[in-house]
Amino acid sequence: PDTPPQELAAQYQQGLRSLALRRVAVLLLALPLLAASVLTSSYVELPYPQLTALLPLACAAVQLAALLLSWDLVADGFRRWGVNTLISAAALLTLADGVSMAWLDGRDGALPYSLISVLTLAAGLWGRYMERGSLRSACRTAVSAKEPYRVTLDEGGWDGRPAFTKWQGDLSGFGSQLQAPDGAARLFRRLAPALLLGCALFSLLSAVVSGRAELLIWNLSATTCACAGLAAALAFPLPYRLSTRRLAAGGAALAGWEGTRRQPRRCCILLGDSDVFPPGSVSLNGVKIFPEFSSERVVSYAASLIRASGCGLERVFYEYLRSQGAIYRRVERPAFYEGGVSAVIRADQVLVGDASFMRLMKISLPQGLNVKNAVFCAINGKLAGIFALNYALHATVRPSLSALLDSRITPVLATRDFNITPAMLTQRFKLPGDRLVFPAQERRRELSGQGRPHGETLVCLVCREGIGPLAEAMAGARRLNSAVRLNTGLAAAESVIGLLLSFYLTSQAAISSLTVFNLLVFHLAWLIPILLISGWVNRY
Repeated sequence: PDTPPQELAAQYQQGLRSLALRRVAVLLLALPLLAASVLTSSYVELPYPQLTALLPLACAAVQLAALLLSWDLVADGFRRWGVNTLISAAALLTLADGVSMAWLDGRDGALPYSLISVLTLAAGLWGRYMERGSLRSACRTAVSAKEPYRVTLDEGGWDGRPAFTKWQGDLSGFGSQLQAPDGAARLFRRLAPALLLGCALFSLLSAVVSGRAELLIWNLSATTCACAGLAAALAFPLPYRLSTRRLAAGGAALAGWEGTRRQPRRCCILLGDSDVFPPGSVSLNGVKIFPEFSSERVVSYAASLIRASGCGLERVFYEYLRSQGAIYRRVERPAFYEGGVSAVIRADQVLVGDASFMRLMKISLPQGLNVKNAVFCAINGKLAGIFALNYALHATVRPSLSALLDSRITPVLATRDFNITPAMLTQRFKLPGDRLVFPAQERRRELSGQGRPHGETLVCLVCREGIGPLAEAMAGARRLNSAVRLNTGLAAAESVIGLLLSFYLTSQAAISSLTVFNLLVFHLAWLIPILLISGWVNRY
């Protein structure tokens, strides 16, 4: 259901503190099991031989405590197929193995895989905690703005290629996408039944091949513990946690895996006036009104046409309009050109645009005019006013463009401001104008229009102005997509390889080879690349 983000945040908050305490408690329970495993593998003789026979029961007791602390994880594993199903099955079978060792011989003082099971339970709780905390953070970020910007991936947005588009909207669809299963959950939902079936068949086959039926429970425990790795529990939560934490600080929230999973290899992003120069970056640097025109008339005409053009200068001219006590005028028959706009206001023919537009319209400009960025206003063929502007590049623009280009996202300038051109950005601000796409005026107006159709899938919500939060969300979404896919592939490979290796060793009854310590090393070796890949997700 499309639950409002504010309600979702409250739901994710419930039990989060308890989950944080339980994940630490379960991890601490692994310490005595690790000590017992080290003592057993180093062949240290205990002072009382009868303690050796009690070690499996003691390990089972510790594991039972970990199972009780992980009740929600086990319940989730029985409710739906997934990683938690493998973790729960491994924990229950290992508990049964530890208890059965009290009357079944043939293990030569070996320990049950309680340490492996407890560590996977701890990893499952840590993953659950990180995912719930990240989802809560995303919901809080989504409701931090009354009218957030929606970012969607529009098919054929520019030049036949998909394009990310930011537009003013609401929160619809965000709650439903946030609750959808992630990439790792979707894969293991199909893989977990096959793995458990393989564990059961291979365990029976190993007992037959080895001729030792008393090792059946050990076979089941070994194969399921080899399938339920640490990497699978952290494949999505860890990179999602790191990505969400960074984006929340910038005012953006990814719409779950559903919005992240569709990332074309090469695509575009449409940038408007407020993306390149957010509010506050452009200011009036001086105004000149020619004597034959009244100040109120020129200011109201210029502000009215600026508003009709829909460019990012509307706020600047609105503030100056109010300071001069002028009002907006009704604009009739507006026509838009490259570099300016013309219209009729109260029977006057009005032109507003840059210097090149004025020369194109045969409007005489003052000799020796030296204004880099300005808006000119002409009334009935005569220059009426000059509004000098000062453009200040925000500190986030240059690194944001670099992040987009490095992520193979081509910026398309769908701007309406007459002064924003690739040449202006290159010459004055040293931006890579040659790598930016600048469509024709009609196409730019079409791309930045309010009535354009947008894609149904929400990529993210942006709650702040400027290109900074938008670029971070887009680059972060692509990195998260790659990281989760790599992590999920490694976790699936670990489960399959672990199943095959454990089947071979159990069929040979190689108890001395398939020890707790060796299985721990196997899982830790697969966990290292997961940690490295996840740590890379927010380094851009």
